[in-house]
Amino acid sequence: MPKRSFGPKTMVFPHPVFVIGSYGQDGVPNIATASWAGICCSQPPAVAVSWRPSRLSYDNIMQRGAFTVNIPSTGHARQADYAGIYSGRAGDKFEALGLTPVRSALVDAPAVGEFPVTLHCRLIHSFELGCHTQLVGEILELEVDEAVLDDQGRPDIRKIDPLIYASGDRAYYGVGELVAQAFAVGRRQG
Repeated sequence: MPKRSFGPKTMVFPHPVFVIGSYGQDGVPNIATASWAGICCSQPPAVAVSWRPSRLSYDNIMQRGAFTVNIPSTGHARQADYAGIYSGRAGDKFEALGLTPVRSALVDAPAVGEFPVTLHCRLIHSFELGCHTQLVGEILELEVDEAVLDDQGRPDIRKIDPLIYASGDRAYYGVGELVAQAFAVGRRQG
C-alpha cells in the first residue's frame, strides 16, 4: 500500500499524556502537561521529558533537580489539558483545578493525589536539542493506586485508563482493547 509523505513532523502514535509536578523557587507546587516524553532507560530506570527552556516547569526542574510524572485517567482530560494550556506563572494550577498536591517523600516535587500513577524522579541529565531540552529523570519510585491493580497486584492498564494524545488531530483518546500478549504472539509460527 503506498504511503503519503508528510515531511519531518513530530508525530508518533500515540503520545503519552504526562502531567509533570514541580516546585517553584517560592515553594508553590506546579503542574504542566507534557506529551514529548517516555521511558528512555531500564538501568537505571529513567524517563525523559522535553521542555522549552522558556517554560516555568523547565526552570523549576533545573533548580530543584526533581520532578514527578503523573499519569491521568481519561476522566481527567480537562485537568490535563488545562495544565498544558495555562502557565503556573499566572496562578496555582492545583488550586484552579481542585487537585491535591502531595509532597513526595523521595524527591523535591509534588505528585497529583487524584491521578492513579506517579513516578518520582531525580534529574540526572539534560540535553539541549534545538528549541527543546530533554530532561532525564531517574525513577526512584513508582506509586500506583490500589484501585487500579489487577487481582495479581500489578498495574492494570484498563483500570488506569490512561489518557493518550494524538498530535495529528490534536485530540485525546483512551486505550483500546487487548490485541495480543506481548513476548508471546511473536513466537507463533505461520
